Amino acid sequence: MEVGVGFPESVLTSDERVVLHLHPHWKALIGPVVVLILAVAAVVAGAVFLPSSWEPVALYVIGALALIVFFWLTVWPWLRWRTTHYVFTNERVILREGVFSRDGRDIPLGRVNDVSFSHSLVGRMLGYGTLTIESAGERGQVVLADLPKVEKTQSALYELVEADRDKHTFDDSDRDAIVRSVRDGKGKDEDDTREERAHR
Repeated sequence: MEVGVGFPESVLTSDERVVLHLHPHWKALIGPVVVLILAVAAVVAGAVFLPSSWEPVALYVIGALALIVFFWLTVWPWLRWRTTHYVFTNERVILREGVFSRDGRDIPLGRVNDVSFSHSLVGRMLGYGTLTIESAGERGQVVLADLPKVEKTQSALYELVEADRDKHTFDDSDRDAIVRSVRDGKGKDEDDTREERAHR
């Protein structure tokens, strides 16, 4: 288990299993990678093109600025991406985000009323979109933007919700099973009574 960035499996109940565990789409890392390349290019350009009289001090300044930009616009977005978890289990949807402080929300599958998705042309090409979960309760709607494999995720969540409803719904087959068990139990009691009379 990764410390700080891994999903804490200790939050799962004993019968709960993870079906999907996702982070936001990798497109969130394109900006940080571009910034990293530009920061390295700036340091290299400074080392090559600065006049020799400016070189030591100016190079230190450029290097320090590049380092600040690197941590602020590259490492921090990566950490935020890495610590954002969208977890779909057989019991609930678990949302966790935050590097130092943590925010979280759990939506029991029984409270999910509707699941829909949308994606743009670019989203279809890169394989991400927006998943909207309508749930009963005060906070209502949850929107997960830039979710990878959004169509498959929507289908998987729909199946989980249906399975959860089937598990908690009392239907004709359940009624028939109870009638059979009562009838079998009653028949067994009558047989036991007959055996007791026969032994007397």
